[in-house]
Amino acid sequence: MQSQAVAVRVEDLDDKALVELARGRERAAFRQIMQRHNRQLYRVARSVLRDDSEAEDVVQEAYARAFAHLDQFRGEARLSTWLTRITLNEALGRLRQRRPSVDLAAIDSISDQGETRVIFLSSSRQDGDPEAAAARAEVRRLLERAVDQLPDPFRMVFVLRDIEELSIEETASHLGLRPETVKTRLHRARRLLRQSLDKTLSSTLADVFPFGGARCARITETVLERLDLPE
Repeated sequence: MQSQAVAVRVEDLDDKALVELARGRERAAFRQIMQRHNRQLYRVARSVLRDDSEAEDVVQEAYARAFAHLDQFRGEARLSTWLTRITLNEALGRLRQRRPSVDLAAIDSISDQGETRVIFLSSSRQDGDPEAAAARAEVRRLLERAVDQLPDPFRMVFVLRDIEELSIEETASHLGLRPETVKTRLHRARRLLRQSLDKTLSSTLADVFPFGGARCARITETVLERLDLPE
């Protein structure tokens, strides 16, 4: 039987309260946790693997691992941070199985040349304009291809920092890097993107690798089935 808090407005609960309910096997709490964090975890997994279906699998597996070990979440870090670390570990493990490890020393030695202006991508939208919508869709495709072509270490830093808007310190913690290394790789990732995109390109990073309702629902329902919770 659901608790009164869950029956009233589970979406208003903070992550700490949701975790407590999830420890009591409240189905609604699991659902809300996933709906709240699905998009970020999917983008993180995809930044590592560059494959939509495999990214979905990674997110589902990460949730299964996290939910099986909720007793290990102490609340010292944010739930999103804890889930992101689990997702990254799962994605990086699959990447290591797929191909040899990259030469990080070679990646970090890429030359810095040219202007240092940070890539500018406007967040303005014109939802009522079909032509503008079509243009944004094409821009997203161009950006996705450009981001996919970044070397792995640069791509992961770029997605966490510029798309998910994590801080330098959070990004460094997730990837096990020094903050100075994050700054360097982000700078070089932006430079490589500028070199592959037209100077007049303007759109929004928020729509890169869109996470639609169908994908969110699919991940959530699959994990709930694996948990075998009471209705």
